[in-house]
Amino acid sequence: MKWRSQLRAAMLISFALCTLATSPVYAGETVVGRAAEAVSSGLDFKKAREFWAFQPVKPPPVPGVRSLKSKIQNPIDAFVFSRLERNGLSAAPPATKSELIRRVTFDLTGLPPSPEEVRLFVNDRSPDAYERVVNRLLDSPHFGERWAQHWLDVVRYAETEGFEYDRHLPDAWRFRDYVINSFQNDKPFDRFLTEQVAGDELASADNEGSIAAIFHRLGPVRRNAGNPEIALSRNEVLTERTDVIGAAFLGLTVGCARCHDHKLDPILQKDYYRLQAYLAGTHENNILLVPADQKKDWEEKTRVLNDELRKLRKAADKAEGDERIKLNEQIESLESKMPPPPPTIPSTRNDPAQRTEIHVLKRGDWERKGDVVAPRPPSVLVNETFPELPAETTNPRTHLAKWLADPKNPLTARVIVNRLWQHHFGFGLVKTPNDFGNHGDRPSHPELLDWLANELVKNGWQLKPIHRLILSSSTYRQSTRSPIVETALKLDPENRLLWRFGQRRLSAEEIRDAMLAVSGKLNPRISGPSVMVPVDKELVGLLYKPAQWEVARSADEHHRRSIYLIAKRNLRLPFMEAFDQPALLTSCGRRESSTHAPQALEMLNGRLSNELAAAFAERLERETGGSRRKIIDRAYWLAVGREPSSSERALASAFLQEQPLNEFALALFNLNAFMYVQ
Repeated sequence: MKWRSQLRAAMLISFALCTLATSPVYAGETVVGRAAEAVSSGLDFKKAREFWAFQPVKPPPVPGVRSLKSKIQNPIDAFVFSRLERNGLSAAPPATKSELIRRVTFDLTGLPPSPEEVRLFVNDRSPDAYERVVNRLLDSPHFGERWAQHWLDVVRYAETEGFEYDRHLPDAWRFRDYVINSFQNDKPFDRFLTEQVAGDELASADNEGSIAAIFHRLGPVRRNAGNPEIALSRNEVLTERTDVIGAAFLGLTVGCARCHDHKLDPILQKDYYRLQAYLAGTHENNILLVPADQKKDWEEKTRVLNDELRKLRKAADKAEGDERIKLNEQIESLESKMPPPPPTIPSTRNDPAQRTEIHVLKRGDWERKGDVVAPRPPSVLVNETFPELPAETTNPRTHLAKWLADPKNPLTARVIVNRLWQHHFGFGLVKTPNDFGNHGDRPSHPELLDWLANELVKNGWQLKPIHRLILSSSTYRQSTRSPIVETALKLDPENRLLWRFGQRRLSAEEIRDAMLAVSGKLNPRISGPSVMVPVDKELVGLLYKPAQWEVARSADEHHRRSIYLIAKRNLRLPFMEAFDQPALLTSCGRRESSTHAPQALEMLNGRLSNELAAAFAERLERETGGSRRKIIDRAYWLAVGREPSSSERALASAFLQEQPLNEFALALFNLNAFMYVQ
């Protein structure tokens, strides 16, 4: 049998050599050393920290520029144009003023500019005209709505728990409003981070911290026939919360170290469970926002019903056949009698008495417990002397938040400024916003990324100054058309060097909101409970309980901005799904932008597009008095932010001779000029 153990050892070493030979983490070590470390699951963290993402953020010098020097508006251009010059490329000419105002208005508010706003900017010859537009849009109440959606994607925001039951989280919309207000008021990002990670631990005169801590309740939860307390569910919840902290704030796939040491990044399995240990005492805490007597009455009613439900579920688990069916019917009947929760904050709290002891789980199996661990950041991101906190540390998530927001943390500032860059240019300086590790993308402009991260920290972690820097740069104001396109495409087909601005299709929310705005139907009301809009009965019938989908009675509520529509995991609106709205199950760092037939079907035959096209037609008739030429001109100004060309005017006139006005309005919704920004 000895030969078998020798063969196994040889195979392990051979596998280690093949796996690690190409890994930059181990570059420069001897082959024997690498193999030995792989077999023993050891890592040379000193060497690992030489990887770009784990290096400290240092302010790089602004590079010099020669031929493109006259185009520089701020240091961003210097970093970008110096790379273009080194590669023999030049920047595209500036976008037209009508293109630029449409671009920046959608970027900052997610809505189209009005014809009056476009004309005012196009005719404004003052040198600070664009700067004033940017400041107006950053101050617009719609700025927070637009940029909140980006963050909600990252933190997998949903108002229901998914899985079979898809139970609604009471008043989860309070977190959405918290994010909107935070972006609107330019809350420093380090504070924004701290409130989400540890808001319930912070002393506060209001409920904002508890609302921010809803962050920990946003993931999918498997209720296991209504029982959230069994070990498997608890382990799943802790796993999900740990993974999203790694993805959202650190830009690392820490979840890959749940079952074994990370295969690509220097993250030990032990590090994963140390990170999870910060959450060991975190439990659900629904805070009822009612007077004490009402709270007591509600709690007593629900306690009685829950006691009875537990008995029935226990009996149903043991029953079979008709008896089990009968008991399940009784359970459903009793659940329907449960009083609706009063106004609530579905937050979290620390409960030392119910702290989960955190073990390194063999292969991630909750039944195979290994060593006990305590809170500590991943080893590659701290020095060797950084201690584990005592397991029973008071306010452990405050310690975690303090470390995450420490300016010495090499990842946090880089990750968030990369997200800002991505949403202005369509792709980040690092194209994998949730993965700054070895398997992720390398930064196209590493010095620029560090310069922006340093500027963020230097200016108190406020995001709006970074927006202004990006938007005021010549790089952002480039046209999508370049005179060197043939040469540039050969050298840089993905436009990573930014030799022109990239055209992008509007997101699902932007398309819907733009149709509402253009048709005159947009309800601008801000904040408040989420809205359920009419959907096909077949979709509602697929829910565990069709009563979960209660359509808002007021038709005006159906025309709220898309961010105020309920985010339900088991029922995504077909229109939004067709245009790449994420599935809400995991963190979405970057949405796809696909093109397929169902999109055309939604835009041409869908109920939403046709209803809003009819409203658009009514608006055109009302505002022009029925003059065909005025209708065409007004329609183009509203839909695409400019007057029609002579050929477009001729085609539109011919179309209207044969087709009704609502069909013309629908055709405008389907124009590339409506669906895309340049």
